[in-house]
Amino acid sequence: MLAVELPGWAVALGAVAAGFGAGILSALLGIGGAVITTPVVRVLGGTPIEAVGSTVPAIVPGAISGAWRYAREGMVEWRLALSLGTTGALMAVLGALTSDVVSGRLLMVFTAVVMLWAGISVIVKLRTGSGPMDATVDEAEQAAYPVPVVALLGAVAGFVAGLLGVGGGIVLVPTLTGPLRVPMRRAVASSLVAVAIFQVPALITHVALGHVNWALALPLMAGVIPGAQVGAKLTVAATDRTIRILFGLLIVVLAIVYGVTEVRGLLASG
Repeated sequence: MLAVELPGWAVALGAVAAGFGAGILSALLGIGGAVITTPVVRVLGGTPIEAVGSTVPAIVPGAISGAWRYAREGMVEWRLALSLGTTGALMAVLGALTSDVVSGRLLMVFTAVVMLWAGISVIVKLRTGSGPMDATVDEAEQAAYPVPVVALLGAVAGFVAGLLGVGGGIVLVPTLTGPLRVPMRRAVASSLVAVAIFQVPALITHVALGHVNWALALPLMAGVIPGAQVGAKLTVAATDRTIRILFGLLIVVLAIVYGVTEVRGLLASG
C-alpha cells in the first residue's frame, strides 16, 4: 500500500484510531488486529518491514487485555491455549528472523494471501452451520485434541505471526472452529491466550532487528487496549453466525484491496 506524506499529529491520530479498531477486531475475532494495522502503517508512511515489526508491540497488550476479559467469563480452554502458545513461541522467533531476509513487499503480499484464506475459510464454514458459540468443553474433550495437530497448528501460527507481524489468530481461529470443532467464542478466547504467549518472543526479535518504528507503534498501543475491551464486550453478546460473517467479509475485502495494491507496488519496484 502506497505511503503518503502526513503531518506528525495526523500520523499519531491515525495510528491511535487504527489501534482502537485493531483492539476491537482482536477481541471480537481472536486475531491480532494486524489485518488493520499493517495496511495503516503503510498508509501512514511506514516501510514494508516497519509494517511487519511495528504492529507487534500493539498485538501483545491487545491480546492480553482481550484474553483477560474472556478468562473472567470462563471461556478459555487453558490446556489447548497453553499448548498452542508454547509450540508457537520458538517458531515465532524463527519467523521474525526470516522476515529480515525476505523482501518487505513480498511479505505484504503474503499477508494479503493469509488474510484472504482466513476470510474465505470462515465464509465457507457458514454453509455447514456451527455448534453453540460458547458450549462447554470439558477436560476429557480437551485431552482428546490430537497432540500432533495442536503442536503443528501452534508452530504454523507462531511462524506466520513472526514472519508477517500478524497475531497468529488469523490461522488459529479458522482451524480451531473447523477441524478441531472448538466453539467460536472459546476458540477466540484460547487463540488470544496463545497469541499473547508467542508474540512476546516475536516482539523481542523484531525490536532487536530494528523492525519497529516506535513513532507508529506507541500510538497503536495506546488505542489497542480500550479497543480490546470493547471487542470482548461485543463478543460476549454476539451470535456465532454474526461473528463469522463479520470476520469473513471484512478480511476478504481488506485482503483484496490490500493485496492488489501491494502487488502493483511489487511489480513497479521490480
